[in-house]
Amino acid sequence: MVSVDAHMTLSLDGFGTGLNQSRERPFGTVEPEHLHRWMFEDAENNRAEIDAICNYGAFIMGRNMFAAPGPDAWEDEWKGWWGPNPPYHAPVFVLTHHAKPPIEMEGGTVFHFVTEGPEVAMARAKQVAGDRNVVIAGGVSTLRHYLNAGAVDMLHLQIAPVILERGERLWDGLNAILEPIGARATRFATHMDYRVAKG
Repeated sequence: MVSVDAHMTLSLDGFGTGLNQSRERPFGTVEPEHLHRWMFEDAENNRAEIDAICNYGAFIMGRNMFAAPGPDAWEDEWKGWWGPNPPYHAPVFVLTHHAKPPIEMEGGTVFHFVTEGPEVAMARAKQVAGDRNVVIAGGVSTLRHYLNAGAVDMLHLQIAPVILERGERLWDGLNAILEPIGARATRFATHMDYRVAKG
C-alpha cells in the first residue's frame, strides 16, 4: 500500500520559511544556510536523510515552493529554483490557481500544475507513483493542509538549532496528532520521525 510521507526543515520555534519570498530569496528573509546547514555543511553525517527526501514515486508541492509569488500568475521562462535537472526525477504536482502546461526537465522530473485542489493532486500522485510512496515536499501551508486532512502517514522533520521568530510556522492551525517514533541528532539538526494518528 502506498504511504504518504512529508519532509520539512523547521527552526526551533517551528518556522519553515521567512517572510517576503522572492525570485532572489526563495526562503524570504531567512538565509537558506540558517535552516539547512545540516545539508550543506554536514552532508556526509546526514546522507541518509538527504537521500530520503527525493526517494519517492511522486511529489506534491505548493505553488510558492515552485515559484515566488508575484504580480503575474506565471513567468513563461521560469522552471523552478533547481536548474535544468531538479532533484526529484519523478512527477511533481504543483498546487495552483493558475493553469500552466506541464514542464519536462532533465532526469525525469515533470512538473504538473493542478488547479482542481489538493485532493485531485493527491489522487494523481498516487496513480503515477505505482508501488512507490508519495511525498508532500512543502511548503508550510501545503504540508499543514495535508496533515490536518489526515492524508499524511509519516512526517520527517529536521529541527535546526536556530530561532526565527517570524515567517510561516507549521504549528499555527495544525490539528493533526503526531506520535514520535524516532529521533537522531547530528551537528546541525535533530531528525524527528512522527507517525500521524488517524481517526
